[in-house]
Amino acid sequence: MTATRVLVVDDETLIVELVRDYLTAEGMEVAVAQDGPSAVDAVRERRPDVVVLDVMLPGLDGLEVLRQIRTFSDAYVIMLTARAEEIDRIIGLSVGADDYLVKPFSPRELVARVKALLRRPRPARDGVGGGRFEFGELVIDQPTRTVTIRGEVVVLTTMEFELLSTLADDPGVVLSRQRLLDRVWGMDYVGDEHVVDVHLGNLRKKLRDDAARPMFIETVRGAGYRFRASGEGR
Repeated sequence: MTATRVLVVDDETLIVELVRDYLTAEGMEVAVAQDGPSAVDAVRERRPDVVVLDVMLPGLDGLEVLRQIRTFSDAYVIMLTARAEEIDRIIGLSVGADDYLVKPFSPRELVARVKALLRRPRPARDGVGGGRFEFGELVIDQPTRTVTIRGEVVVLTTMEFELLSTLADDPGVVLSRQRLLDRVWGMDYVGDEHVVDVHLGNLRKKLRDDAARPMFIETVRGAGYRFRASGEGR
């Protein structure tokens, strides 16, 4: 089997070497970049499965690197930050990060997070029949992993598509954050459950779905989210 490819992006040499040693010991193929521009180039050239990406980088910061690589890569991304403020986490997740760790962190925890990401079903989810669903002006085509509204393609990240497909698979059924985490992120996900809210907020923006008057994704206060199959929310 092909070894998992991981790109570690950090300008702190000691951290890079420590993380590389732990990941290599798990049989992973590890490449390194120490500034923003070289990170973007490395993702394009090496096509990693996972990117471990520090927020504070020379050249381009980690969030800008993430915005750029999300235009051509669906690699899993774990953000590293030395600041614990919630805004750093939310901003990172809103542009397509899958998880985050605050420095200082345990290398063993990082390895566990990488393994958890790799256990997520991709590119197709388990249990999905591979169908095409039409909900009014919204069309979800699971075999091609495309979403259109009124015939116009909506560009979604991997996690946004997984969330939308998961909700649309059970229209009208309320799914809690934990259930969405279990289905989309995997049973062994150990991060913040509010990552669901961030990704769903981003998804709603792309679908032009007003949370106050939803056409597609409805928030059920205190319970979770459900997909409105009728498309008659407005």
